[in-house]
Order: sequence, then C-alpha cells, then structure tokens
Amino acid sequence: MKKYDAIIIGFGKAGKTLAAELGTRGWNVAIIERSAGMYGGTCINIGCIPTKRLVHMSKVTQYRKPSSFEQYAEEFRNAIAGKRELTAFLRKKNFDNLDSKDTVTVYTGIASFRSPHEIEVKAGNETLLLEGEKIFINTGASTIIPSIKGLEGNPYVYTSTSIMELDKLPRRLVIVGGGYIGLEFASMFAGFGSEVTVLEGGDKFIAREDRDIAEAVKTVLEKKGITIHLNALVQSIEHNDAGAVITYKEKEGNEVQLPADAVLLATGRRPNTTDLHPEAAGIKISDRGAVIVDDHLRTNVPNIWAMGDVTGGLQFTYISLDDYRVIKDLLFGSGRRTKDDRVAVSYSVFIDPPLSRIGMGEEEALRSGRKISIARIPAAAFPRTRTFEQTDGLLKAIVDTETGEILGCTLFCAESTEVINTVSLAIRAGKDYTFLRDSIYTHPSMSESLNDLFALIK
Repeated sequence: MKKYDAIIIGFGKAGKTLAAELGTRGWNVAIIERSAGMYGGTCINIGCIPTKRLVHMSKVTQYRKPSSFEQYAEEFRNAIAGKRELTAFLRKKNFDNLDSKDTVTVYTGIASFRSPHEIEVKAGNETLLLEGEKIFINTGASTIIPSIKGLEGNPYVYTSTSIMELDKLPRRLVIVGGGYIGLEFASMFAGFGSEVTVLEGGDKFIAREDRDIAEAVKTVLEKKGITIHLNALVQSIEHNDAGAVITYKEKEGNEVQLPADAVLLATGRRPNTTDLHPEAAGIKISDRGAVIVDDHLRTNVPNIWAMGDVTGGLQFTYISLDDYRVIKDLLFGSGRRTKDDRVAVSYSVFIDPPLSRIGMGEEEALRSGRKISIARIPAAAFPRTRTFEQTDGLLKAIVDTETGEILGCTLFCAESTEVINTVSLAIRAGKDYTFLRDSIYTHPSMSESLNDLFALIK
C-alpha cells in the first residue's frame, strides 16, 4: 500500500490547483482521475471551455451567413474539430503541469473509499490501494437522467457532454429542460442553423429571473427561431429509423408528438458520489447525493474535505477555485476564510447576447422590506451595441434608496459577462451606486452603460 500526505479524488479546478499547491510545498500527493479524457476536470473538457468555444463559433457562423443547411453543417463540423483540438491541448497541459512535479502522482482509475484513510483505485484489471493522511473529494457532478420511457438505448438522445461529440448537425433539435444549460445549447445550435424546440415542464420561463428580464430573453430566443413550450411534460422519447419521436403532455392534458433528429437532456446535474462509496469512510451524504460539509469544507470525518460541485452548492468553476482558497487558508493561513464569506458572486448564461446577474432580483428586493429604486434601459441605447450590430437586450439595476447600496443588477446585453464583474467589484468594495454612475469608462464600450443605467436611479 502506497502512503501519501494527501489524496485528491478528482482533477477539477479545486483538485488540480490544490494538488499543485501541496506538491510545491513538498507534500507527497496522489491525485486520482477516473478518465484520461477528463484531466483538468469538467470545465476544460466538457463544460465551460468547449461550450463557450462552440457558442463563439456559432456566432461566427451567423456572420458568414451560410446560404444552405449543408453549409451550416460544414461550419458545425469545423467547429467541433476546433473544439476537440482545444480541449486536447488544455487536457495535456493540465496533465503535464502535475505529472512534471516529483511530489505529485497522477492515477487514472475509479476511486472509492475503503476506510477514512484508504482509497481503492480500479484501473482496468488492476486494483491499487492508497493510504492518505488527508483526503480531498473533488468528483464534480453529472447530468441527471430522468425516468422517461424510451430513453434506454435510444441513439438520438444526448447529454450536454455527448452532444458536443456530434459530427453531424441535427436539422431538428429538441431540448428537454429550459434551464440555463438548455438555453445555452438552444442559442448555440440555432446559430449553427438547427431548428430548435425547448420543452420546459414548469409554467415560468427561467423562473429565477425577474419577469421583464425573462420576457426579454424569450423574445430574443424566439427571434432566433427557437420555439419554447412551457408546461410541457415529456411522456416518452421513442425512436425509429428516421429519428426520435418525443411525446409530451400540455397543461390542458393534450398529448403532442414532436419528431427530432437529436434530443438533448438538460434536466439538471447531481453530485458524483455513487461510485465513491463514502459510507465506507462514514462520510455523511445529503438526500440529493451531495457530500455534506461545514463552512470550512470539512466533512464529518476529521481528515476528509470536499470541494466543488460534489458539495451540492453553486456549480461554477470560480466557486470551485474559491473552495481551494478556503482550504489553503485553513491548512496554511489564518483559517478565517469560509465558503460562507463570499459576497457579490455573479453568474452568466452564455446565450446570445449573454445574460449576467448579481444580487437580488426585483421580487426578492421588494420582499426584503427595503425602499428600492429600479432602473431599466434597453441595450440598444448604447453606441457600442450598434458598432457590432447586437442591439438586443435589457439592463436593470436595483438600489436601496436610503443607503445607496446596490442590491442587484441584471445585464442582458452584449459583453455582459465582462461588465458584471465591474458591478461585483463595486459591491465587494462597499461602494454605493454613485461610484458606478460617476466612473469614467472607455468609449465606445459596454462598461459605460453603467453611467446611464445608474443615472436613472432616483
């Protein structure tokens, strides 16, 4: 049995960064990844990087204005090839970064607990047993496969991972689930020329967002040719030689059949803990399969921590990176950092244009009992949107009128993924809305939209 100062299960953002940190400090570290195709984690292989590369290429395709579906299909094939080249480059770079360190050993295989200090690694026909003084879980999350008739063995059904390996562009794509992942793929495939239909089981479109923002997003997506059905409960996904046939039930009880060349399941993600056998180490797991941790990311077992999506929190790469910082501070710093001291965490949805948000929405702000002022302004009001012909969208800010505190901001506009970080910095620095209103920004830029948006606060 090989013994290590630390065993890290999972090659994601937190895991690989912690492995490099510990290795640099002279710790003897083992990092275990179940697949050679996942060195570097979800983000660079099947998540953030490849999807955003395809989002970009779908937009480039729109600029080229293909005149036939065959030309769209060729653009798609080239985009997939470019995506594969990019992920292969990043995967090798991530592997080499750790493999080159004398103090870090990379194991490729399926890890499972045997005891609080023992990890079994199955790699093909070989089984290894490792012992670690400290163990860190970073196994991520994967797509939830719903119980729908006809899914098993259906060659036309894909997850967000497998659909990015398609070489053939589907003429008709049906997406089951109208959440953020589903909408990113809807926008992307519509840009490549697919006929896209989104089936959302709920009665509200992107229910987390304010209704004016949601309506603005829906209008833009429909303008791209995307069809969105709410209250659409999928009953079955059968298939024949021609493709898939989705049967869904409308709110009124009517059953509708919809043919498709491909079906994407965008039905949420759950933590990867099944193969881990955490019960063998006495680790407590939530009803949703997440590893339960305290505010320092410690499990109930003293020598075991968990980081990233497996803890059941916000599933963002930058949260996983901050999990690493919390653990680093606990091991080598003051120990004051916790996962609960994060403020002003924003998120972005990479539809076209992107949707970015931080803080409260309007309904939450009203429920808080504060006196608030709300500013709204269309994206078309700003010269920058006209320079690259992307005038769709809506910007919105919510401010406490008594204190000037920025309570929330939603930017549905070009380059919102960058501008939202400026708002986040202002909030974290304790600045009121006038800081953004009166700042000097370059021109023409989308950042200067903050001048006009916050000038509307009364």
